[in-house]
Amino acid sequence: MPLLELKNVQSHYGSVQALKGVSLHVEPGEIVTLLGANGAGKSTTLRSISGLIPPTSGEILFEGKPINRVSPEKIVRMGLAHVPEGRRIFPGLTVRENIMIGTTARGRLSRRQMETDVEEMYGIFPDLKRLSDALGWSLSGGQQQMLAVARGLMSKPRLLLLDEPSLGLAPIIVQQLFATIRAIRNHGTTVLLVEQNANMALSVADRGYVLATGNVIVQGTPTELLGNEDVRAAYLGGGGGGKRETGGCRVTE
Repeated sequence: MPLLELKNVQSHYGSVQALKGVSLHVEPGEIVTLLGANGAGKSTTLRSISGLIPPTSGEILFEGKPINRVSPEKIVRMGLAHVPEGRRIFPGLTVRENIMIGTTARGRLSRRQMETDVEEMYGIFPDLKRLSDALGWSLSGGQQQMLAVARGLMSKPRLLLLDEPSLGLAPIIVQQLFATIRAIRNHGTTVLLVEQNANMALSVADRGYVLATGNVIVQGTPTELLGNEDVRAAYLGGGGGGKRETGGCRVTE
């Protein structure tokens, strides 16, 4: 059974339809990436999954249970954490306090358990330990992104949704971040990743979906997507254009 499954999901912002029937699945232990241009529906897909934008039709299943009408707070308690675009660090709180806020959905924890979990985050993100008492606003962009991910992991999710984690970061920081994403998966957390840096996303992903105007148009393994001339031309900065070559991808137009 997939950990997450979307079946013909449609979502709207008022009268504007953002998703037009998205179907996808994420298996336990995978990193799956959603690719596409701005406005394709990638972030809306994550918001629909996490309950921030309830779908207008279709079905979203988490561990086989429908979550279409479940509140965002309950979805977090079920084991699904969403790290949104923009980091959204609490500026008046220290790094340690920002991390601790991530335990809210788990109810009351002992001080010892919370300290143990914080130290686990410091093991994954060593920079944050030396900055433990610094205010969130004082961190660099890359450090804030690491902090946002650490806060999400403090809810002990089985599935982590990451929305544009590399946005605005220097290339060397992006490399470090994606190495961390791979390590998170290796520690047992499944990841669904929205990312504009398609080459980097495919370097860590097991599978990918390409969205355009609210629809999934292509899906496949990184090798299949990298071998697709249309995908390369549109999202990877290459390809010859004109000639259609599916490269083994499943094309769902």
